[in-house]
Amino acid sequence: MKPNVAGLTRALCLVAVVAAVGLLPWLSGKDPALTVLRARSAEQEPTEEALDAVRRDLGLDAGPLSLLGKWAGGLLRGDLGTSWVSGTDVLPSVTAGLQVSLALMGVALAVAVLLAAALVAPVLVRGRGSAGGFAAMLAAVPEFLLATVALLVCGVWLGWLPTSGWQGPENMVLPAIALGVPAGGLLGRLVADALPAVLDERWVELWRGAGVGRARISAAALRRVLPPLVPQFGMAAVGLTGGAVAVETVFAVPGIGRAALGAAKSQDLPLLQGSVLALLLLGLVTGVLAALVRRRLLGPALRDAGLALPPARPVRTHPAVPSTLLAVLAVTIGWGLLRDPYAVNTTARLASPSWAHPLGTDGLGRDVLARLGHGAASTVGTAAAVCLLGLLIALALGFLPGVASGAADIANALPPVIVGILVAAVVGPGTGGATLAVTLLSWPALSAHAAALVQEVRASAFLTAQRAIGATPWWILTRHVLPSVAGPVARHALLRLPGIALALASLGFLGLGAQPPAPEWGLLLDESRAYVERAPWAALAPAVALALLAALAVSGAAYTSGRRRVRKAAPALKEVPVAV
Repeated sequence: MKPNVAGLTRALCLVAVVAAVGLLPWLSGKDPALTVLRARSAEQEPTEEALDAVRRDLGLDAGPLSLLGKWAGGLLRGDLGTSWVSGTDVLPSVTAGLQVSLALMGVALAVAVLLAAALVAPVLVRGRGSAGGFAAMLAAVPEFLLATVALLVCGVWLGWLPTSGWQGPENMVLPAIALGVPAGGLLGRLVADALPAVLDERWVELWRGAGVGRARISAAALRRVLPPLVPQFGMAAVGLTGGAVAVETVFAVPGIGRAALGAAKSQDLPLLQGSVLALLLLGLVTGVLAALVRRRLLGPALRDAGLALPPARPVRTHPAVPSTLLAVLAVTIGWGLLRDPYAVNTTARLASPSWAHPLGTDGLGRDVLARLGHGAASTVGTAAAVCLLGLLIALALGFLPGVASGAADIANALPPVIVGILVAAVVGPGTGGATLAVTLLSWPALSAHAAALVQEVRASAFLTAQRAIGATPWWILTRHVLPSVAGPVARHALLRLPGIALALASLGFLGLGAQPPAPEWGLLLDESRAYVERAPWAALAPAVALALLAALAVSGAAYTSGRRRVRKAAPALKEVPVAV
């Protein structure tokens, strides 16, 4: 990676994002004076005199460029400005919110690492991987649903832990679990996916024959697979900081993500700019640290083009696994398509599952099975399209490691809801705007993964030998680089498919995406949160469907890649002479 390219990309992206945030009131087409007046006092009449007073107070008449320049000038002096709503200095508010979010991130990341270790341990013990369906299902658990269930069970019913606020370490437990479980499922699956090829290498067999202990072999194997995945751990940490808006809202945690969302809704521009800037700087620092750790793990082999990469070894799964999952989803969706998803029956509100309503009814008495079936096409189809587009962007940027790493650090630090608000301000709220917003954030983790793999493949001793014998660049690209990169990144993209569906849902909940009464799975989750204690089936149905979708995507990919591997190996097996 060229540091100057990565640094320049980071700087340009940072300036572009901060400028876009500074233009939010004017991009939205709404009068910022009216929004600020209502945020300050909901009872005050928005008369022309009152609005003119707000404009003079905030300097809105000078225009966006003047305000942005004034804010940038204060930033050089360490001043983030004054909140338009509360009138207090922004810097203490941003610092306090960032401290809370960093503390929560530390505990949540510990939960994620412990869960990832539990998922990786069986692979190290058995020496072979699995399709990863369970890990994919954990990664697909909706954070806000997990937060709501944890709050009800551990906080309300059992009374073990506090349900809201931020007074002490006990307040971190439930939010950290809600954030850490999906992140741990994702990270654990990525590591477990890369381990089988390493455990098949010759040095592992030699070490075992020499009596080297299992713990030392496991540590060496982990050190070998971690370099391309180190950026994913860094991105997970940043995502747990700024992307925890829903969990912070459920538990009333005064974190930086919640502060940024509140500032965006009230168009409190200085507070929004300060919060976003803090998240971007956190993303930059984390990205640089991850790059340093990765280079340390690789050592001089990266510089000297002396890496020896493990051969690709797809894990083959039994065809019954994806077939069963596909059958369950197909029957459920097909059954739901035969029913009316919009029929309201107030006399059957929150009815439990029965033959008339196999998955129960929601708060308006609508059939949950019908809404689940009719929402499958929009939910899965849109999420799959975004996932595919993100994969293509990631593979393209992967061959520009400096650009990919720099842009990914900035994009990954932005909370999806903030990007959704910015996009909606330009193109308007709706499914198209929400899809564009999620697409803009779907590629960073994938591109960082692709860039790391491309860099290591290019620095491998095998590729150096291919160049020495006269292999053309096109041959090297199509026969060696792309096959080594596309497979792991595609499996990574499949793991993020349910998360993309949930990101689309969260934007719909904020009025930026699909609107009620659309039978979209994410909206089903959001609508059911208010009565999840009385009617858990309304929330469990779309949550289980997302988990099954994740398991199907991962196990189906494992079965397909396993079949390709067997077919390629078959001719070679026929030519092996049999000793008699």
